[in-house]
Amino acid sequence: MTGRQKLVLTLLLGSQFMVAVDFSILNVALPVVGEGLGFSLDDLQWIATSFALAAAGFTLLFGRIADLFGRKRLFIGGMALLGVSSALGGLATSPEVLLTARVLQGLATAAVTPAGLALLTTAFREGPPRDRALGLNGALMSAGFTTGAVLGGLLTELLSWRWAFLVNVPVAAVVVALAPALLTESRIVCRHRLDLPGAVTVTGGLLALVHGLTRAGETGWTEPLALGALLAGGGLLVAFWFVEQRSPAPLVPVRIMRRRSVVWGNTAGLIAFATETSLVFLMTLYLQEVLGYSALATGLAFGVLGVGTVVGGLLGGHAVSRFGGRATILGGGVVQAAATVSLVALGTSGGWLYLLLAATFVGGVGNMLLIVGFMVTATSGVADSEQGLATGLATMTQQVGITLGIPVMSAIVAARTGGHADPRGVLSGVSAAVAVNSALVLGVSLLAAHRLGGGARGKSVAHSVV
Repeated sequence: MTGRQKLVLTLLLGSQFMVAVDFSILNVALPVVGEGLGFSLDDLQWIATSFALAAAGFTLLFGRIADLFGRKRLFIGGMALLGVSSALGGLATSPEVLLTARVLQGLATAAVTPAGLALLTTAFREGPPRDRALGLNGALMSAGFTTGAVLGGLLTELLSWRWAFLVNVPVAAVVVALAPALLTESRIVCRHRLDLPGAVTVTGGLLALVHGLTRAGETGWTEPLALGALLAGGGLLVAFWFVEQRSPAPLVPVRIMRRRSVVWGNTAGLIAFATETSLVFLMTLYLQEVLGYSALATGLAFGVLGVGTVVGGLLGGHAVSRFGGRATILGGGVVQAAATVSLVALGTSGGWLYLLLAATFVGGVGNMLLIVGFMVTATSGVADSEQGLATGLATMTQQVGITLGIPVMSAIVAARTGGHADPRGVLSGVSAAVAVNSALVLGVSLLAAHRLGGGARGKSVAHSVV
């Protein structure tokens, strides 16, 4: 890499890491935030849900806006919005102000993530340089989720929950100050306007889907509002498919969705994020409800997982360059599944913590190999003019996966425990969910590798179609 490329990489990776931290930094602090601002127990989940709705619902739209109107421009604007909304959240004095800040943070994330990834993929040629850059990006983003839990606990314990917001402000200011000089603008020349019908249907569909998934995890999958939101989301996404077939300038060209690399790369990514984030939820239940750990100690225990994801990210770029995206997805999925299934053996004594730490470290390595394989596969063979679209799809996959995993695993735990919250009942539910989690990773990794067959390297399958 040239000196300038290293500076660009540092700037983009730093911003993506900060965005990833925001996903989890408030999770440990939610009870303290609720007590400080007067949230009722039922409304507390909206602190996380409002962020997830905006981040998942608008990411595909903003990815295409970045292609059409400028990735650098949207990236800088998104970082500025992230800084302002974080300051607003840190100074909030009422639930309404805090939720407004979280929605704005979600919108900023929906803009920054695909625009930043598109700037990253267009700054490095397809092949080993891009593989390494995406490997580092995946490592830092995954580590950011874990770091957020640890940092949130530390800031809340030592200072105040408000610093979980305010810590973003100086970082965003530095990025906004440096980005104009370091980044090169890129966009496509298009004579058509933005596909508004497609934008409305896909954004509405994603918002309804994420809301339905979140509500189903809290109230059950047969609850009328949850079921209605899921059906509405599915209907709007079906309508989006038909709209795109008739649009002169579709938001997501149908030909892109016929690529094996895009379809099966994103499928692998969906399961990678759904299973690992939900495993953190399951292990949080185990550590706090079975072993009796505090929120801060639980967050610190996940530091080992964070180390594993960094190791996996550093290995991921080299693995893709040497063995290809298909083999990396398969190998990462098998390692993650094997490490996860070992957690079925967890018991009620503190000595089992060593198994948890070892398994989450190894599983973190495997999960990150899977994520890097997904990112390289899903963005390979796509023209630079459509990198915002490809990275927008990948980011949407990530957001929906994060949202999908916890409600599904929570429902499995609830079905097994039957409402009994004693340690053995919780352990039984966690063990059942862990087994399903492992089976999902293994099954989808095998299927994706089979469907991506035909070449050893990720870029060799990027041009094939279903």
